[in-house]
Amino acid sequence: MGWLLLIGGVVLWTVPHLFKRLAPEARARMGDAAKGGVALASVAGIVLMVMGYGRADFVPVYAPPTWGVHANNLLVLIGFYVFGIGMAKGALSQKVRHPMLSGVVIWAAAHLLVRGDLASVILFGGLALWALAAMTLINAQSGAWTPPAAKGGAKRDLVAVPIVLVTYAAVGWLHGWLGPWPFGG
Repeated sequence: MGWLLLIGGVVLWTVPHLFKRLAPEARARMGDAAKGGVALASVAGIVLMVMGYGRADFVPVYAPPTWGVHANNLLVLIGFYVFGIGMAKGALSQKVRHPMLSGVVIWAAAHLLVRGDLASVILFGGLALWALAAMTLINAQSGAWTPPAAKGGAKRDLVAVPIVLVTYAAVGWLHGWLGPWPFGG
């Protein structure tokens, strides 16, 4: 049952998030009502992913490297920061076309460094593939990229640092409460 929940959760996250790109006319006809549906599907997808991941049998696929834990923690922190620069709209937001999706890819790849089981490949690999597909579709549909105007320059990038650190600590605590403690020891 865990496998069905996990795969269903990844699909329930992916399909609504790609719907706008795969069927733009249908999405436009739905108007703002689609936003609530996407939000509901997203929350349901996350719940199913968490439940399914926790219930899936351990099936080894590869042996993660011993240094992966340290690289994972650093890459997750970097992924959170890259994700956050999209909201900070500082100078760095003008350097990364898809900061939130790029942050997801970094986060997912980091987790694949420490988890070599099939459930992790489905979860983290699936979310990384979703983010990469979304970036590809956006690029294909939007054409050349014009960086957004920075609202506060490097100052806003620096303001994002403590926010990211608090978020990282809170997510780490929640991670340890739901599953393995991510910070070693």
